[in-house]
Amino acid sequence: MRIGITGHRGLPEDVAEQVRAGLAAQIETLDTTDLVAISCIADGPDAWWAQTALDAGAKLEVVIPATEYRAGLPDWHHPDYDHLLSKASDVHRTGLIESTSEAHQAGSEILVDLSDHLLAVWDGKPARGFGGTADVVSYAREAGVPITIIWPDGASR
Repeated sequence: MRIGITGHRGLPEDVAEQVRAGLAAQIETLDTTDLVAISCIADGPDAWWAQTALDAGAKLEVVIPATEYRAGLPDWHHPDYDHLLSKASDVHRTGLIESTSEAHQAGSEILVDLSDHLLAVWDGKPARGFGGTADVVSYAREAGVPITIIWPDGASR
Protein backbone atom coordinates (compact mmCIF):
# COMPACT_ATOMS: atom_id res chain seq x y z
CA MET A 1 0.00 0.00 0.00
CA ARG A 2 1.32 3.44 -1.00
CA ILE A 3 -0.22 6.35 0.89
CA GLY A 4 0.48 9.97 0.02
CA ILE A 5 -0.22 13.07 2.08
CA THR A 6 -1.36 16.59 1.36
CA GLY A 7 -2.36 19.17 3.91
CA HIS A 8 -2.48 22.68 5.26
CA ARG A 9 0.68 24.14 6.74
CA GLY A 10 0.81 26.64 9.58
CA LEU A 11 -1.98 25.13 11.64
CA PRO A 12 -2.73 26.49 15.12
CA GLU A 13 -1.09 24.30 17.78
CA ASP A 14 -4.38 22.86 19.09
CA VAL A 15 -5.40 21.84 15.56
CA ALA A 16 -1.90 20.52 14.86
CA GLU A 17 -2.08 18.25 17.92
CA GLN A 18 -5.43 16.85 16.76
CA VAL A 19 -4.11 16.28 13.24
CA ARG A 20 -1.03 14.49 14.57
CA ALA A 21 -3.35 12.26 16.61
CA GLY A 22 -5.43 11.62 13.48
CA LEU A 23 -2.35 10.59 11.52
CA ALA A 24 -1.28 8.28 14.35
CA ALA A 25 -4.76 6.74 14.35
CA GLN A 26 -4.49 6.16 10.59
CA ILE A 27 -1.17 4.36 10.88
CA GLU A 28 -2.61 2.08 13.57
CA THR A 29 -5.17 0.77 11.07
CA LEU A 30 -2.52 -0.23 8.54
CA ASP A 31 -0.17 -3.14 8.07
CA THR A 32 3.10 -1.24 7.87
CA THR A 33 5.08 -4.23 6.62
CA ASP A 34 4.62 -3.16 3.00
CA LEU A 35 3.50 0.43 3.59
CA VAL A 36 5.18 3.23 1.67
CA ALA A 37 4.45 6.77 2.82
CA ILE A 38 4.82 9.39 0.09
CA SER A 39 5.40 12.99 1.05
CA CYS A 40 6.88 16.30 -0.06
CA ILE A 41 8.06 16.58 3.60
CA ALA A 42 7.10 20.24 4.03
CA ASP A 43 6.54 21.49 7.57
CA GLY A 44 3.25 20.34 9.04
CA PRO A 45 1.20 17.32 7.93
CA ASP A 46 3.69 16.28 5.24
CA ALA A 47 6.52 15.87 7.74
CA TRP A 48 4.26 14.51 10.49
CA TRP A 49 2.97 11.74 8.21
CA ALA A 50 6.47 10.90 7.00
CA GLN A 51 7.82 10.61 10.56
CA THR A 52 4.76 8.72 11.82
CA ALA A 53 5.15 6.19 9.02
CA LEU A 54 8.90 5.78 9.57
CA ASP A 55 8.36 5.32 13.31
CA ALA A 56 5.87 2.54 12.52
CA GLY A 57 8.38 0.75 10.31
CA ALA A 58 7.09 1.89 6.91
CA LYS A 59 9.23 3.09 4.03
CA LEU A 60 9.28 6.70 2.90
CA GLU A 61 9.41 8.09 -0.62
CA VAL A 62 9.89 11.82 -1.06
CA VAL A 63 8.70 14.08 -3.86
CA ILE A 64 10.71 17.27 -4.34
CA PRO A 65 8.68 19.84 -6.29
CA ALA A 66 11.66 22.04 -7.22
CA THR A 67 15.39 22.35 -6.73
CA GLU A 68 14.79 25.50 -4.63
CA TYR A 69 11.93 23.90 -2.62
CA ARG A 70 13.86 23.44 0.65
CA ALA A 71 14.97 27.10 0.61
CA GLY A 72 11.32 28.16 0.52
CA LEU A 73 10.48 26.23 3.67
CA PRO A 74 10.93 27.81 7.12
CA ASP A 75 14.52 27.73 8.38
CA TRP A 76 13.42 26.00 11.59
CA HIS A 77 12.11 23.07 9.50
CA HIS A 78 15.34 22.45 7.57
CA PRO A 79 16.82 19.95 10.10
CA ASP A 80 13.60 17.87 10.01
CA TYR A 81 13.45 18.11 6.21
CA ASP A 82 17.06 16.98 5.89
CA HIS A 83 16.54 14.12 8.35
CA LEU A 84 13.43 12.86 6.54
CA LEU A 85 15.07 13.18 3.14
CA SER A 86 18.01 11.11 4.41
CA LYS A 87 15.56 8.33 5.37
CA ALA A 88 13.86 8.20 1.96
CA SER A 89 14.09 4.92 0.08
CA ASP A 90 13.40 6.81 -3.16
CA VAL A 91 13.24 10.46 -4.23
CA HIS A 92 11.10 11.75 -7.10
CA ARG A 93 11.71 15.17 -8.69
CA THR A 94 9.68 17.32 -11.04
CA GLY A 95 12.78 18.69 -12.75
CA LEU A 96 11.66 22.24 -12.01
CA ILE A 97 14.02 24.79 -10.45
CA GLU A 98 11.92 27.55 -8.85
CA SER A 99 9.66 26.70 -5.92
CA THR A 100 6.47 28.18 -7.37
CA SER A 101 2.80 27.26 -7.00
CA GLU A 102 3.05 25.48 -10.34
CA ALA A 103 6.00 23.42 -9.08
CA HIS A 104 4.12 22.56 -5.89
CA GLN A 105 1.13 21.37 -7.92
CA ALA A 106 3.40 19.38 -10.24
CA GLY A 107 5.01 17.73 -7.22
CA SER A 108 1.62 16.99 -5.73
CA GLU A 109 0.45 15.42 -8.97
CA ILE A 110 3.49 13.12 -8.97
CA LEU A 111 2.71 12.26 -5.35
CA VAL A 112 -0.92 11.43 -6.17
CA ASP A 113 0.11 9.40 -9.22
CA LEU A 114 2.45 7.33 -7.03
CA SER A 115 -0.25 6.75 -4.37
CA ASP A 116 -2.87 4.06 -3.91
CA HIS A 117 -4.57 6.31 -1.34
CA LEU A 118 -4.29 9.96 -0.31
CA LEU A 119 -4.56 11.42 3.17
CA ALA A 120 -5.75 15.02 3.04
CA VAL A 121 -5.45 17.30 6.05
CA TRP A 122 -8.03 19.64 4.61
CA ASP A 123 -10.69 21.97 5.97
CA GLY A 124 -12.86 21.44 2.89
CA LYS A 125 -12.45 25.01 1.67
CA PRO A 126 -11.07 26.19 -1.69
CA ALA A 127 -7.31 26.59 -2.04
CA ARG A 128 -5.90 29.97 -1.03
CA GLY A 129 -3.63 29.81 -4.06
CA PHE A 130 -2.91 27.48 -6.96
CA GLY A 131 -1.37 24.23 -5.80
CA GLY A 132 -3.08 24.27 -2.41
CA THR A 133 -4.60 21.31 -0.64
CA ALA A 134 -7.99 21.70 -2.36
CA ASP A 135 -6.29 21.53 -5.77
CA VAL A 136 -4.47 18.35 -4.79
CA VAL A 137 -7.70 16.78 -3.53
CA SER A 138 -9.40 17.74 -6.80
CA TYR A 139 -6.59 16.16 -8.81
CA ALA A 140 -6.78 12.97 -6.73
CA ARG A 141 -10.55 12.77 -7.27
CA GLU A 142 -10.08 13.18 -11.04
CA ALA A 143 -7.37 10.48 -10.98
CA GLY A 144 -9.63 8.11 -9.05
CA VAL A 145 -7.32 7.90 -6.04
CA PRO A 146 -9.29 7.25 -2.82
CA ILE A 147 -9.01 10.02 -0.23
CA THR A 148 -9.30 10.07 3.54
CA ILE A 149 -9.86 13.55 4.90
CA ILE A 150 -8.42 14.28 8.31
CA TRP A 151 -9.83 17.43 9.86
CA PRO A 152 -10.82 17.94 13.49
CA ASP A 153 -14.48 18.84 14.11
CA GLY A 154 -14.91 22.57 14.60
CA ALA A 155 -11.27 23.37 13.76
CA SER A 156 -10.21 26.34 11.68
CA ARG A 157 -6.91 27.48 10.33
